[in-house]
Parts: sequence; C-alpha cells; structure tokens
Amino acid sequence: MMSCEEAAIICNKAQYKEATFGEKLKLKLHVLFCETCSKFTRKNTELTELCQKAKLKSLTQEDKSQMQKELESEF
Repeated sequence: MMSCEEAAIICNKAQYKEATFGEKLKLKLHVLFCETCSKFTRKNTELTELCQKAKLKSLTQEDKSQMQKELESEF
C-alpha cells in the first residue's frame, strides 16, 4: 500500500491531469482505506472546481517580462 505522502503527490498530479491511469487507480484504492487522504482528495477537488468556476487567468511570460521591465525602470 502506498504512503499518504505518495497519495498526496498523486492527488496533486491528478489535479493537473498529469497522473497516469495506474497512479489514479492506486490513489483510489488508498483513499478507500485512508480517511485523511480521502478528505485531502475531496478538498483538493473542491479547490480545483472553484478555480475553474472563477475562470482564473495568469499572465503570459511576455506580460510578466514587460511588468518587470516597467518596475525596474521606476527604481
């Protein structure tokens, strides 16, 4: 059986759609027997859904570079 630490890593990978089918299967099995990881997985899923509903967007690398240049020029 996997450790809770490994389960948390796979849970986070699954959140970003980076977990393999085998990892997801192992996680589901672990979550069946571990209440702590079950709660963590549930909360992680809720957080992902909230972020998707909020339609959060991040700056492009180009925008970040431009902002950095502007800030540097002010000082």
